[in-house]
Amino acid sequence: MLAATAGQINCVGGVNGDNPTEITLSDVESVTTTLLSNNAYTILDNIEGENRFGTAPVRDSYLAFTHTNMTGQLSNVQGFIHKNNYPSQSNIARSEWGSIGNLRFYVTSNGSYTEAASAAGARVYNTFVTGMEAYSYIEQDHMSATFIYRPAIYDGPLALNCTVGYKFGACPRLLNDLWLFNLRSTVA
Repeated sequence: MLAATAGQINCVGGVNGDNPTEITLSDVESVTTTLLSNNAYTILDNIEGENRFGTAPVRDSYLAFTHTNMTGQLSNVQGFIHKNNYPSQSNIARSEWGSIGNLRFYVTSNGSYTEAASAAGARVYNTFVTGMEAYSYIEQDHMSATFIYRPAIYDGPLALNCTVGYKFGACPRLLNDLWLFNLRSTVA
């Protein structure tokens, strides 16, 4: 069961009595149902099952980005498929952890969390779930990123260093906020 406010969803299906609680299968299914109801397209295609021991097919999926501290919690959710158990190992990012239902989870140590944000004072982790074309960036003045490199000049003692930099004119933009959610949860 989920409690939602303006693109933010708190997991409340766990057993620890906190708000939010740890992530559960019903939380994942509720997010998926909400995205489907909002006509959000999945981003990744399914991976068809193969006749190989220990593998399972993977559904069409939305992307979910979370903190590395969530890996143990995700692995304990009913229906979790670790990426090692995908039938095909091609085109899988290193940061992908696995899938639950129609969500494929990517983890990073730079993932978002808020200290002491739960009702019981626990750390709350933000898992950002997105459908296709929920956000984008707009190039300004027909310009994309430009890498600038000035090599060192070796004919004089004052120009022995080089300069590296970049410039870009782009604006990030939410295209449809009904296709982007923050699934907030704690770790049991």
